[in-house]
Amino acid sequence: MAAIGDGRRRCDQNAGMDARGANLSQPVADPNVGEILVQPDDLAHRVRELAEEISRDYADKNVLLIGVLKGAVFFLSDLMRQIDVPCTVDFMAVASYGDATESSGVVRILKDLDDSIEGRDVLIVEDIVDSGLTLQYLMKNLRSRKPASLEVCALLTKPARREAEVSAKYIGFEIPNRFVIGYGLDHAERYRNLPYVAALNTG
Repeated sequence: MAAIGDGRRRCDQNAGMDARGANLSQPVADPNVGEILVQPDDLAHRVRELAEEISRDYADKNVLLIGVLKGAVFFLSDLMRQIDVPCTVDFMAVASYGDATESSGVVRILKDLDDSIEGRDVLIVEDIVDSGLTLQYLMKNLRSRKPASLEVCALLTKPARREAEVSAKYIGFEIPNRFVIGYGLDHAERYRNLPYVAALNTG
């Protein structure tokens, strides 16, 4: 992994190799599970780093974490346990992919928040920023509810696919333009349980 300017990590061709060049984790016996892009140890380490940053930035606040279902569940769970300032959690479910490997750009809210966010310090926790269209919609929607602050923490970002101008204050890893699965991310509801992030073989 190569660190880049703001603390996020870029996944490169050496991901998944130790100092001797040996694979740290092998894909499951499924032809659709391709190259491992982010190993479990790297996920755990980066989540701890992100939690430390968030704890510092919200030291005097009670932050509300909004998990975007279903993909962010693993990330949110691990992140929240590492944050050492007061925090609460709520969830939204949105749909823009279905069974496809590219976002349709049409966002539907399947589950809304349980409580008001007016006057709250809100942190959206996303699994991936891809085209940015879903996040752009969420940010606009949540800003209309008048939170005191609104920021984004995304496990993964895929700049090559960006179609909308969006920004995330906290980013885990920058990945290449490949559809990814594992650690909560799915394809047609499969592969969420993989302990790493891997590319989906679509050929």
